[in-house]
Amino acid sequence: MGLSSQYALEVTPHEDSSSFSSAPCPPNSRPHLIRLHPPFPRGLRLLLVSAPLKLVSHNLSPMFRLQTLRTEFRPTLRLAVPLVLAELGWMSMAIVDTMMVGRLPDSATAMGAVSLGSNIFIVLALFGGGLLMGLDTLVSQAFGAGRREDCHRSLLNSIYLSFALTPFLTAPVWLLPSFLRGMSVDPGVLALAIPYTKALAAGLLPLLLYFAVRRCLQAMNMVRPVAFALVSANLINALGNWILIYGKWGAPAMGAIGSGWSTAIARLYMASVLVGYLLWYDRKHRTELLKTPVDIDLPRIRRLITLGLPAAIQFTLESGVFALVTALIARLGAVPLASHQIALNTVAFTYMVPLGIASAAAVRVGQAIGRKDPVGAGDAGGTAIFLGASFMTCASAGLLLFPRWIARMYTPDETVIHSTISLLAAGAAFQLFDGLQTVATGALRGAGDTRTPMFCHFTAYWIIGLPLGAWLCFRRSWGAFGLWSGLSLALILIGIVLLFAWRRKVRTLIAAGEEPLVRT
Repeated sequence: MGLSSQYALEVTPHEDSSSFSSAPCPPNSRPHLIRLHPPFPRGLRLLLVSAPLKLVSHNLSPMFRLQTLRTEFRPTLRLAVPLVLAELGWMSMAIVDTMMVGRLPDSATAMGAVSLGSNIFIVLALFGGGLLMGLDTLVSQAFGAGRREDCHRSLLNSIYLSFALTPFLTAPVWLLPSFLRGMSVDPGVLALAIPYTKALAAGLLPLLLYFAVRRCLQAMNMVRPVAFALVSANLINALGNWILIYGKWGAPAMGAIGSGWSTAIARLYMASVLVGYLLWYDRKHRTELLKTPVDIDLPRIRRLITLGLPAAIQFTLESGVFALVTALIARLGAVPLASHQIALNTVAFTYMVPLGIASAAAVRVGQAIGRKDPVGAGDAGGTAIFLGASFMTCASAGLLLFPRWIARMYTPDETVIHSTISLLAAGAAFQLFDGLQTVATGALRGAGDTRTPMFCHFTAYWIIGLPLGAWLCFRRSWGAFGLWSGLSLALILIGIVLLFAWRRKVRTLIAAGEEPLVRT
């Protein structure tokens, strides 16, 4: 206000705003009476209508205020829980695949092949899924502004984009043999990893369609069918694994390759469930989805790509570094690779919780911005970050306390178990920071910022973490633990930087969009 050096402020809640404001207060907001000491001449009083004085000073962050948590906790949790279940269901597929092939005669080789193939495929899949993440911004902000038809147009054009992406993302799978041979991968692992990855590629288009419909549904607060689709898909996948891996009900025993086909079938099921739900919802509630113009909206697709490309690059950088680490560890032999897969599955499972919270953060932040409520956007993002960090702190303790129990769930091989314990300790070191960076990334995405996380992931992973990890692994003879140590440092740096990036974004949103109403 430009008066802080001359006047002191006394701030008290004002119970009746009807006498000075014709506009409704934002949800969970109360007007505040601000008195100046000493008073202005003629006893001038200022009444300020805003959210509950989100920033009393530049030094007081809105992120972790108790009142903010009380206000935002329940709606954030209501949106986040089904999305967390969906993400856990997504990761459970990979865990079930690993556990079931871990019961094959040569378990280390089978788990290594599944690890290598799935990590390579997920780089391609997440690039496509990342391009579709622009829907978080476009649909949530349109829905917050009450433009449902705009939501439907974004969904339809994202489906067109999914079909266009599929052949380009499938093509690299056929180049795998020469690439992996150049990495000096164990021949036994290589013989299984290539056909396994090709089986996964058969489910790429359904997976992209699932990504598109899911992001649209959750941006419009319809999250329960997303959770149902993934949880029930795990049953489809487990049954398919049992039939195709071990050759039940007259099917051939395909081993690890059968697991890839089972996963592809489960992803087709996931897409079918969400498309079916969307059509049912449209018919029941007359949302006029089927009346959406079917012409290709090139400006909208360009906007979707502009928003999604940085997110796609970020996911590719993140998944790509883990895929490369997996390929490097494959050079060490089947046992380190199996241990790496167990540890990676475990930390990826815990990561699914903040990832679900991050999706909720993107939706709530985007909807608040669509309502032109930047302070509410800051509260939504801050609460989500707090929830993600809290869970990951508990996860870190679990990894430190129960590493042997975790490893034994995957394999009875004592050599693999012993190797896994040290990797889980490295994973415990970055859990908190992984939670911070994941949810902060979602909150920034809801605000339309997908570039900052991209630059952070590139710098920390590829410039700092990976070179350090490779040096520790091969030059200092730390083995797989050295690579994990480098990744741990990268995640710690990303978490710290993105937390500060979100705080800066909140200040920018408030400064640009919140003009307090002042009356005399």
